[in-house]
Amino acid sequence: MVQKNPLIRPLVHDLHAYVPGEQPKIKGLIKLNTNENPYPPSPKVLAAVKKATDARLRLYPNPTAEKLRAKLAKLHGCQPENIIVGNGSDELLALAVRAFVEPNSKFKIQNSKLAKATVQYFTPSYSLYPVLADIHGAAKYAVPLKSDFDLPSVAELKRGGKWNFNAALTFVTTPNAPSGRGYKTAELEKLCRAQKGVVILDEAYVDFANENALKLAFKFPRVLVSRTFSKAYSLCFQRVGYFVGHAELIAALDKIRDSYNVNGLGQIAAEVTLDDLKFYRANFKKIIATREWLSRELTKLGFRVLPSQTNFILAKPPLFPAKDWLQKLREQKILVRWFSAPDVKEYLRITIGTPAEAAALVKAARKIM
Repeated sequence: MVQKNPLIRPLVHDLHAYVPGEQPKIKGLIKLNTNENPYPPSPKVLAAVKKATDARLRLYPNPTAEKLRAKLAKLHGCQPENIIVGNGSDELLALAVRAFVEPNSKFKIQNSKLAKATVQYFTPSYSLYPVLADIHGAAKYAVPLKSDFDLPSVAELKRGGKWNFNAALTFVTTPNAPSGRGYKTAELEKLCRAQKGVVILDEAYVDFANENALKLAFKFPRVLVSRTFSKAYSLCFQRVGYFVGHAELIAALDKIRDSYNVNGLGQIAAEVTLDDLKFYRANFKKIIATREWLSRELTKLGFRVLPSQTNFILAKPPLFPAKDWLQKLREQKILVRWFSAPDVKEYLRITIGTPAEAAALVKAARKIM
Protein backbone atom coordinates (compact mmCIF):
# COMPACT_ATOMS: atom_id res chain seq x y z
CA MET A 1 0.00 0.00 0.00
CA VAL A 2 1.30 3.44 -0.97
CA GLN A 3 1.68 5.65 2.08
CA LYS A 4 -0.22 8.93 1.83
CA ASN A 5 1.73 12.17 2.12
CA PRO A 6 0.56 13.85 5.36
CA LEU A 7 1.11 17.27 3.76
CA ILE A 8 -1.78 16.62 1.38
CA ARG A 9 -5.40 16.71 2.54
CA PRO A 10 -6.98 13.23 2.64
CA LEU A 11 -9.80 14.53 0.43
CA VAL A 12 -7.26 15.43 -2.28
CA HIS A 13 -5.47 12.09 -1.94
CA ASP A 14 -8.71 10.26 -2.71
CA LEU A 15 -9.83 12.48 -5.61
CA HIS A 16 -10.34 11.07 -9.09
CA ALA A 17 -9.48 13.95 -11.38
CA TYR A 18 -11.46 14.91 -14.48
CA VAL A 19 -10.02 13.19 -17.55
CA PRO A 20 -10.03 15.41 -20.66
CA GLY A 21 -10.03 14.03 -24.18
CA GLU A 22 -6.74 12.90 -25.63
CA GLN A 23 -4.58 15.56 -27.21
CA PRO A 24 -2.79 13.77 -30.07
CA LYS A 25 0.99 13.77 -30.28
CA ILE A 26 1.03 12.09 -33.70
CA LYS A 27 0.65 14.21 -36.80
CA GLY A 28 -2.05 13.44 -39.31
CA LEU A 29 -4.72 12.21 -36.89
CA ILE A 30 -8.30 13.29 -37.52
CA LYS A 31 -9.37 14.62 -34.13
CA LEU A 32 -13.04 13.85 -33.44
CA ASN A 33 -12.83 13.32 -29.69
CA THR A 34 -13.18 16.68 -27.89
CA ASN A 35 -16.11 18.43 -29.62
CA GLU A 36 -14.05 21.30 -30.98
CA ASN A 37 -15.44 23.34 -33.85
CA PRO A 38 -13.84 22.13 -37.11
CA TYR A 39 -13.83 25.65 -38.54
CA PRO A 40 -11.48 28.46 -37.47
CA PRO A 41 -12.67 31.69 -35.87
CA SER A 42 -13.89 34.56 -38.00
CA PRO A 43 -11.10 36.36 -39.91
CA LYS A 44 -12.15 39.48 -38.00
CA VAL A 45 -11.45 37.71 -34.72
CA LEU A 46 -8.05 36.49 -35.86
CA ALA A 47 -7.14 39.98 -37.05
CA ALA A 48 -8.24 41.56 -33.77
CA VAL A 49 -6.22 39.11 -31.67
CA LYS A 50 -3.11 39.61 -33.80
CA LYS A 51 -3.50 43.37 -33.57
CA ALA A 52 -3.77 43.13 -29.79
CA THR A 53 -0.42 41.33 -29.40
CA ASP A 54 1.41 44.56 -28.68
CA ALA A 55 2.61 46.50 -25.64
CA ARG A 56 -0.72 45.75 -23.93
CA LEU A 57 0.60 42.31 -23.05
CA ARG A 58 2.47 43.86 -20.10
CA LEU A 59 -0.80 45.16 -18.62
CA TYR A 60 -3.50 43.41 -16.64
CA PRO A 61 -6.75 42.82 -18.55
CA ASN A 62 -10.03 44.40 -17.51
CA PRO A 63 -10.82 42.57 -14.24
CA THR A 64 -14.55 42.18 -14.88
CA ALA A 65 -14.53 41.80 -18.69
CA GLU A 66 -16.58 44.99 -18.74
CA LYS A 67 -16.85 45.49 -22.51
CA LEU A 68 -17.64 41.83 -23.14
CA ARG A 69 -20.32 41.79 -20.45
CA ALA A 70 -21.91 44.91 -21.96
CA LYS A 71 -22.04 43.27 -25.39
CA LEU A 72 -23.46 40.05 -23.96
CA ALA A 73 -26.07 42.00 -22.01
CA LYS A 74 -27.16 43.75 -25.20
CA LEU A 75 -27.33 40.43 -27.05
CA HIS A 76 -29.43 38.77 -24.36
CA GLY A 77 -31.60 41.76 -23.43
CA CYS A 78 -30.44 42.14 -19.86
CA GLN A 79 -28.04 44.20 -17.74
CA PRO A 80 -24.27 43.62 -17.32
CA GLU A 81 -25.04 42.85 -13.66
CA ASN A 82 -26.80 39.70 -14.90
CA ILE A 83 -23.61 38.32 -16.45
CA ILE A 84 -20.29 37.00 -15.16
CA VAL A 85 -17.47 35.93 -17.47
CA GLY A 86 -15.09 33.11 -16.58
CA ASN A 87 -11.99 31.29 -17.68
CA GLY A 88 -14.17 28.95 -19.67
CA SER A 89 -17.57 27.95 -18.31
CA ASP A 90 -15.77 25.27 -16.27
CA GLU A 91 -14.36 27.92 -13.92
CA LEU A 92 -17.86 29.25 -13.32
CA LEU A 93 -19.25 25.77 -12.65
CA ALA A 94 -16.57 25.37 -9.99
CA LEU A 95 -17.34 28.79 -8.53
CA ALA A 96 -21.01 27.83 -8.29
CA VAL A 97 -20.18 24.82 -6.14
CA ARG A 98 -18.08 27.02 -3.86
CA ALA A 99 -20.70 29.77 -3.66
CA PHE A 100 -23.90 27.78 -3.18
CA VAL A 101 -22.95 24.44 -1.57
CA GLU A 102 -21.76 23.80 1.98
CA PRO A 103 -18.95 21.28 2.41
CA ASN A 104 -20.54 18.02 3.53
CA SER A 105 -18.38 17.71 6.65
CA LYS A 106 -20.17 20.67 8.23
CA PHE A 107 -23.46 18.76 8.22
CA LYS A 108 -22.45 15.24 9.19
CA ILE A 109 -24.72 15.36 12.26
CA GLN A 110 -27.42 17.71 11.03
CA ASN A 111 -28.94 15.34 8.50
CA SER A 112 -31.93 17.59 7.95
CA LYS A 113 -29.57 20.16 6.46
CA LEU A 114 -27.72 17.70 4.25
CA ALA A 115 -29.42 19.14 1.16
CA LYS A 116 -27.38 22.31 1.67
CA ALA A 117 -24.28 20.18 1.06
CA THR A 118 -25.61 18.41 -2.03
CA VAL A 119 -24.54 18.73 -5.66
CA GLN A 120 -27.12 17.02 -7.86
CA TYR A 121 -26.98 16.06 -11.53
CA PHE A 122 -28.37 13.59 -13.99
CA THR A 123 -26.29 10.72 -15.30
CA PRO A 124 -24.88 10.35 -17.84
CA SER A 125 -23.90 13.99 -18.18
CA TYR A 126 -20.78 16.15 -17.95
CA SER A 127 -18.26 14.13 -15.95
CA LEU A 128 -16.78 17.28 -14.39
CA TYR A 129 -19.78 17.73 -12.05
CA PRO A 130 -18.91 14.91 -9.61
CA VAL A 131 -15.26 16.00 -9.64
CA LEU A 132 -16.26 19.52 -8.59
CA ALA A 133 -18.39 18.09 -5.79
CA ASP A 134 -15.53 15.92 -4.58
CA ILE A 135 -13.05 18.81 -4.63
CA HIS A 136 -15.41 20.82 -2.44
CA GLY A 137 -16.16 17.93 -0.10
CA ALA A 138 -19.85 18.08 -0.97
CA ALA A 139 -22.33 15.24 -1.17
CA LYS A 140 -22.96 13.93 -4.72
CA TYR A 141 -26.39 12.94 -5.87
CA ALA A 142 -26.46 11.35 -9.33
CA VAL A 143 -29.87 10.48 -10.77
CA PRO A 144 -30.20 8.35 -13.93
CA LEU A 145 -31.81 9.72 -17.04
CA LYS A 146 -34.42 7.57 -18.74
CA SER A 147 -33.19 4.67 -20.85
CA ASP A 148 -33.37 6.82 -23.99
CA PHE A 149 -31.45 9.62 -22.17
CA ASP A 150 -34.59 11.75 -21.95
CA LEU A 151 -35.31 13.79 -18.82
CA PRO A 152 -37.66 12.22 -16.30
CA SER A 153 -40.71 14.40 -15.68
CA VAL A 154 -41.17 16.10 -12.33
CA ALA A 155 -43.96 13.63 -11.57
CA GLU A 156 -41.66 10.70 -12.35
CA LEU A 157 -38.93 12.18 -10.16
CA LYS A 158 -41.39 12.55 -7.29
CA ARG A 159 -42.67 8.99 -7.71
CA GLY A 160 -39.21 7.52 -8.01
CA GLY A 161 -37.97 9.20 -4.86
CA LYS A 162 -34.49 9.44 -6.37
CA TRP A 163 -34.43 13.20 -6.81
CA ASN A 164 -33.73 15.83 -4.16
CA PHE A 165 -35.89 18.91 -4.77
CA ASN A 166 -34.03 20.67 -1.94
CA ALA A 167 -30.51 20.12 -3.30
CA ALA A 168 -28.29 23.16 -2.90
CA LEU A 169 -27.11 23.00 -6.51
CA THR A 170 -28.47 21.08 -9.49
CA PHE A 171 -26.68 20.80 -12.83
CA VAL A 172 -28.66 20.03 -15.98
CA THR A 173 -26.71 19.63 -19.23
CA THR A 174 -28.98 20.78 -22.03
CA PRO A 175 -28.57 19.59 -24.71
CA ASN A 176 -27.16 16.58 -22.92
CA ALA A 177 -23.61 15.36 -23.17
CA PRO A 178 -22.60 12.72 -24.00
CA SER A 179 -25.91 11.62 -25.53
CA GLY A 180 -26.55 14.74 -27.64
CA ARG A 181 -30.21 14.67 -26.69
CA GLY A 182 -32.04 18.01 -26.70
CA TYR A 183 -34.59 18.97 -24.07
CA LYS A 184 -37.64 21.16 -24.48
CA THR A 185 -37.69 24.42 -22.56
CA ALA A 186 -41.16 23.58 -21.22
CA GLU A 187 -39.77 20.42 -19.56
CA LEU A 188 -36.85 22.33 -18.09
CA GLU A 189 -39.18 25.02 -16.77
CA LYS A 190 -41.21 22.49 -14.80
CA LEU A 191 -38.05 21.15 -13.23
CA CYS A 192 -36.73 24.63 -12.39
CA ARG A 193 -40.08 25.59 -10.87
CA ALA A 194 -40.05 22.54 -8.60
CA GLN A 195 -36.45 22.93 -7.46
CA LYS A 196 -35.75 24.88 -4.25
CA GLY A 197 -31.99 25.35 -4.66
CA VAL A 198 -29.88 26.85 -7.45
CA VAL A 199 -30.24 25.26 -10.89
CA ILE A 200 -27.59 25.64 -13.57
CA LEU A 201 -28.72 24.90 -17.11
CA ASP A 202 -25.44 24.07 -18.84
CA GLU A 203 -25.99 25.10 -22.46
CA ALA A 204 -22.50 24.48 -23.84
CA TYR A 205 -23.93 23.05 -27.08
CA VAL A 206 -27.08 25.12 -27.39
CA ASP A 207 -26.12 26.77 -30.70
CA PHE A 208 -26.63 23.40 -32.43
CA ALA A 209 -30.01 22.77 -30.77
CA ASN A 210 -33.62 23.43 -31.74
CA GLU A 211 -34.28 25.76 -28.80
CA ASN A 212 -32.66 27.33 -25.74
CA ALA A 213 -33.77 27.96 -22.18
CA LEU A 214 -32.22 31.38 -21.58
CA LYS A 215 -35.57 32.91 -20.63
CA LEU A 216 -35.62 30.72 -17.53
CA ALA A 217 -32.63 32.63 -16.14
CA PHE A 218 -34.80 35.75 -16.14
CA LYS A 219 -37.98 34.01 -14.99
CA PHE A 220 -36.57 32.25 -11.92
CA PRO A 221 -34.17 34.01 -9.49
CA ARG A 222 -32.50 30.68 -8.65
CA VAL A 223 -31.69 29.66 -12.25
CA LEU A 224 -28.40 30.32 -14.02
CA VAL A 225 -27.70 29.57 -17.68
CA SER A 226 -24.15 28.61 -18.61
CA ARG A 227 -22.71 29.40 -22.05
CA THR A 228 -19.27 29.07 -23.65
CA PHE A 229 -17.34 30.48 -26.58
CA SER A 230 -15.51 27.16 -27.00
CA LYS A 231 -17.84 24.76 -28.80
CA ALA A 232 -19.74 26.89 -31.29
CA TYR A 233 -17.45 29.91 -31.54
CA SER A 234 -14.07 28.23 -32.12
CA LEU A 235 -12.34 29.76 -29.10
CA CYS A 236 -11.34 26.70 -27.03
CA PHE A 237 -7.76 28.01 -26.98
CA GLN A 238 -8.82 31.27 -25.31
CA ARG A 239 -11.05 29.80 -22.56
CA VAL A 240 -14.01 32.16 -22.30
CA GLY A 241 -17.42 31.27 -20.85
CA TYR A 242 -20.20 33.08 -19.02
CA PHE A 243 -23.26 32.73 -16.82
CA VAL A 244 -26.53 34.64 -17.17
CA GLY A 245 -28.84 34.98 -14.19
CA HIS A 246 -30.20 36.97 -11.26
CA ALA A 247 -27.90 39.80 -10.17
CA GLU A 248 -27.67 38.49 -6.58
CA LEU A 249 -26.40 35.08 -7.70
CA ILE A 250 -23.99 36.71 -10.15
CA ALA A 251 -22.69 39.02 -7.40
CA ALA A 252 -22.10 36.04 -5.11
CA LEU A 253 -20.01 34.34 -7.79
CA ASP A 254 -18.12 37.56 -8.44
CA LYS A 255 -17.07 37.74 -4.77
CA ILE A 256 -15.09 34.50 -5.04
CA ARG A 257 -13.86 34.90 -8.60
CA ASP A 258 -10.11 35.08 -9.09
CA SER A 259 -8.88 38.55 -10.01
CA TYR A 260 -8.13 39.00 -13.73
CA ASN A 261 -9.56 35.55 -14.39
CA VAL A 262 -10.16 36.09 -18.12
CA ASN A 263 -7.12 36.95 -20.22
CA GLY A 264 -7.16 40.09 -22.35
CA LEU A 265 -6.78 38.37 -25.71
CA GLY A 266 -9.68 36.09 -24.84
CA GLN A 267 -11.85 39.08 -23.99
CA ILE A 268 -11.02 40.77 -27.29
CA ALA A 269 -11.64 37.57 -29.25
CA ALA A 270 -15.04 37.09 -27.63
CA GLU A 271 -16.01 40.74 -28.14
CA VAL A 272 -15.24 40.61 -31.87
CA THR A 273 -16.99 37.22 -32.13
CA LEU A 274 -20.21 38.94 -31.06
CA ASP A 275 -19.69 41.48 -33.86
CA ASP A 276 -19.61 38.72 -36.48
CA LEU A 277 -22.39 36.32 -35.48
CA LYS A 278 -23.50 35.92 -39.10
CA PHE A 279 -20.19 34.16 -39.85
CA TYR A 280 -20.68 31.70 -37.00
CA ARG A 281 -24.33 31.00 -37.72
CA ALA A 282 -23.33 29.90 -41.21
CA ASN A 283 -20.87 27.48 -39.60
CA PHE A 284 -23.58 26.13 -37.30
CA LYS A 285 -25.65 25.23 -40.36
CA LYS A 286 -22.69 23.45 -41.96
CA ILE A 287 -22.00 21.45 -38.81
CA ILE A 288 -25.66 20.46 -38.45
CA ALA A 289 -25.80 19.38 -42.11
CA THR A 290 -22.66 17.27 -41.66
CA ARG A 291 -24.10 15.80 -38.46
CA GLU A 292 -27.23 14.65 -40.28
CA TRP A 293 -25.21 13.24 -43.19
CA LEU A 294 -22.85 11.33 -40.90
CA SER A 295 -25.74 9.97 -38.85
CA ARG A 296 -27.41 8.62 -42.01
CA GLU A 297 -24.22 7.06 -43.37
CA LEU A 298 -23.29 5.35 -40.11
CA THR A 299 -26.85 4.08 -39.74
CA LYS A 300 -26.53 2.44 -43.17
CA LEU A 301 -23.45 0.62 -41.85
CA GLY A 302 -25.36 -0.76 -38.88
CA PHE A 303 -24.49 1.82 -36.24
CA ARG A 304 -27.25 2.84 -33.85
CA VAL A 305 -26.97 6.62 -33.92
CA LEU A 306 -28.93 8.56 -31.33
CA PRO A 307 -30.68 11.80 -32.38
CA SER A 308 -28.41 14.75 -31.61
CA GLN A 309 -28.82 18.48 -31.08
CA THR A 310 -25.10 19.07 -30.49
CA ASN A 311 -21.90 19.10 -32.53
CA PHE A 312 -21.33 15.41 -31.82
CA ILE A 313 -23.21 12.13 -32.03
CA LEU A 314 -23.40 9.13 -29.73
CA ALA A 315 -23.35 5.92 -31.76
CA LYS A 316 -23.44 2.23 -30.85
CA PRO A 317 -21.22 0.42 -33.37
CA PRO A 318 -21.89 -3.02 -34.88
CA LEU A 319 -19.78 -6.22 -34.87
CA PHE A 320 -17.28 -5.23 -32.16
CA PRO A 321 -17.49 -3.62 -28.71
CA ALA A 322 -17.20 0.15 -28.74
CA LYS A 323 -13.86 0.02 -26.93
CA ASP A 324 -12.46 -2.13 -29.75
CA TRP A 325 -13.80 0.31 -32.32
CA LEU A 326 -11.96 3.08 -30.48
CA GLN A 327 -8.65 1.33 -31.09
CA LYS A 328 -9.49 0.19 -34.63
CA LEU A 329 -10.36 3.75 -35.63
CA ARG A 330 -7.21 5.01 -33.98
CA GLU A 331 -5.24 2.63 -36.16
CA GLN A 332 -6.95 4.34 -39.10
CA LYS A 333 -5.70 7.68 -37.68
CA ILE A 334 -9.12 8.78 -36.39
CA LEU A 335 -9.65 9.76 -32.75
CA VAL A 336 -13.12 9.42 -31.20
CA ARG A 337 -14.17 9.23 -27.53
CA TRP A 338 -15.17 6.19 -25.49
CA PHE A 339 -16.44 6.29 -21.89
CA SER A 340 -16.25 3.36 -19.48
CA ALA A 341 -19.41 4.36 -17.56
CA PRO A 342 -21.94 1.48 -17.66
CA ASP A 343 -24.75 3.48 -19.30
CA VAL A 344 -22.62 4.60 -22.28
CA LYS A 345 -19.81 2.04 -22.57
CA GLU A 346 -21.46 0.46 -25.63
CA TYR A 347 -21.28 3.77 -27.53
CA LEU A 348 -18.72 6.02 -29.19
CA ARG A 349 -18.98 9.79 -28.98
CA ILE A 350 -17.98 11.29 -32.31
CA THR A 351 -17.35 14.99 -32.86
CA ILE A 352 -18.76 16.46 -36.07
CA GLY A 353 -15.79 17.55 -38.14
CA THR A 354 -15.64 18.90 -41.67
CA PRO A 355 -17.43 17.04 -44.47
CA ALA A 356 -14.05 15.61 -45.52
CA GLU A 357 -13.35 14.37 -41.99
CA ALA A 358 -16.82 12.83 -41.75
CA ALA A 359 -16.28 11.06 -45.08
CA ALA A 360 -12.91 9.77 -43.85
CA LEU A 361 -14.60 8.34 -40.76
CA VAL A 362 -17.22 6.53 -42.86
CA LYS A 363 -14.50 5.18 -45.16
CA ALA A 364 -12.50 3.92 -42.16
CA ALA A 365 -15.60 2.28 -40.68
CA ARG A 366 -16.24 0.44 -43.95
CA LYS A 367 -12.63 -0.74 -44.01
CA ILE A 368 -12.85 -1.99 -40.42
CA MET A 369 -16.05 -3.89 -41.20
